[in-house]
Amino acid sequence: MTRYRNFGLFLALAAVWGTAFVAISAGLEYFPPVLFAALRYDVAGVLMLGYAAYAVEDWRPHGTAEWAVVGVGAVLLIAAYHAFLFVGQQHTTAAAAAILVSLSPVLTTGFARVLVPSDALSVVGVVGVVLGLAGVAVIAQPDPSNLLATDVVAKLLVFCAAGSFALGSVLTRRIDATLPIETMEAWSMLGGAAVMHVVSLGLGEPIEPGTWMQPVAIGALGYLALVASAIGFLLYFDLLDRLGAVEINMVSYVAPVFAAIAGWLFLGEVVDATTLAGFGLIAIGFVLVKRQALRDEVGHVRRQHSGE
Repeated sequence: MTRYRNFGLFLALAAVWGTAFVAISAGLEYFPPVLFAALRYDVAGVLMLGYAAYAVEDWRPHGTAEWAVVGVGAVLLIAAYHAFLFVGQQHTTAAAAAILVSLSPVLTTGFARVLVPSDALSVVGVVGVVLGLAGVAVIAQPDPSNLLATDVVAKLLVFCAAGSFALGSVLTRRIDATLPIETMEAWSMLGGAAVMHVVSLGLGEPIEPGTWMQPVAIGALGYLALVASAIGFLLYFDLLDRLGAVEINMVSYVAPVFAAIAGWLFLGEVVDATTLAGFGLIAIGFVLVKRQALRDEVGHVRRQHSGE
């Protein structure tokens, strides 16, 4: 029964995070992008802080190392990731954005290898990273004569979002801190929201509360803050303890399926063959980079089955 429960929660998380890209596309019709992301984490950060205060003893950071983890999380995992994503997704489909973000596990491995020189990439690993980057190029479809085309720049911004999240993930692991993950996420969300509010003001984004009262706008913001962020992260942390990092990383490869279906149903978006080909390259790159971890995980699952 536990296996089926984990599988069900895994699919639920993929659905929640995949459809979040559709909610972003819908909400961008009513909110300026960076302010939209900031408002999302104003709400989600307060909810997560309340949950951290309830669930763990250390509900606020102490000491330099713990605040450093929060700072990395706020700047890279929340602010940079979501600012790039929301701005880029104004001019690309939810499915394409989800697929580009699914490159994050490959980039995470690449950053980890670079930042830890003693743990260099093998030749096969380098090929995997190159294939992943090739997949991004296929999806972005850059024209050398028009590299600043709106759609190309949009997809490159989403790629920067994936890179920000990957780098932030590696840096938080490198910092020696024992801060509970619930506390780190809560304070990172609040700090990231504050950073994005400053960026929004610096960009001169218009503040038009009247448009925010539209049912679609309220629905998109509520879904992203309550479901994709608060509930989504609770599912993620629960599955992280049960499945481990390798299996839970695979959610990045299932989420685009839900993003594509929801985008087609609610926004009329179409996923073309080129986008699917790019996703295939990214997926192959991930398998090559993570081949040993995946092989170990398959062996572990087989041993569990044989022991039942």
